[in-house]
Amino acid sequence: MPEPLTFSDALRERSSSSHSRSEHAGFMADLLKGDGSRDDYISLVAQHYFIYEALESAAERMRQDPVAAVFLSDKLTRLPALEADLAFLLGPRWRDVIAPLPTTERYVARIREVGASWPGGYIAHHYTRYLGDLSGGIFIGRVMQRRFGFETNGIGFYLFDDIADPSAFKDVYREQLDAAPWDDAERERVIDEVLRAYRYNTELFEDLARARIAA
Repeated sequence: MPEPLTFSDALRERSSSSHSRSEHAGFMADLLKGDGSRDDYISLVAQHYFIYEALESAAERMRQDPVAAVFLSDKLTRLPALEADLAFLLGPRWRDVIAPLPTTERYVARIREVGASWPGGYIAHHYTRYLGDLSGGIFIGRVMQRRFGFETNGIGFYLFDDIADPSAFKDVYREQLDAAPWDDAERERVIDEVLRAYRYNTELFEDLARARIAA
C-alpha cells in the first residue's frame, strides 16, 4: 500500500498544472525564447516591485504569528534588489514611471488582505513566489543575463547570494509546510490559495502581453 502524500507533495502535485500554465504563458515564453524585448523585461520587473512590496510589508506583520514566522527568512527578501534593478534599468526617477497593471492591483490587494488576517493564505502566496524564485526564477535570471548583456545590475532580483544551496533551502521549506499545524480543511484552503496565486501570475502575463500590443 503506497504511503499517503505529505502535504508539500500534495500541494506540488495539485498545483503543477496551474504552475505549468503560468510558466508557459505567451508573454513569459516569448521573453525566454528571445522574442521579448528589453522593455518587456523592464515591464515585468516593475510589476514584481508592486507584488513584493505587498508581500514583504505583510511579512513584518506575519512575524508575530507563530506558524507564519517559521517560513520567514531575510535571505528571501527581494525588495531592495528590485529597487536597485529598477534604478539601473530606468534611472533614479523610476518610481515616477511605473504603475501596476489591473491584475497586479488585484494580486496586491489579495496579498494585503490575507497578510492582515490569514497566516495560511499569506504562506500560500509566500510559497508560490519564493519557491518559484528559487527554482525557475534562477533560470530566468540567467537567460535575461545572456539575452540583454547584464552582469549583476538589472537581474539582482534573481540572485540569492545568501542562499548557498537553493535545493536544500527548498527541502527545509517543504518540511516546514509538512509540520505546519493545519487540519485537513485548512490545508485545502491553503492549496486553493496557491492555485489562486498561480491564476494571478498567469493573468499578469496576459496583462503584460496586452500592454505590449497597445504600446
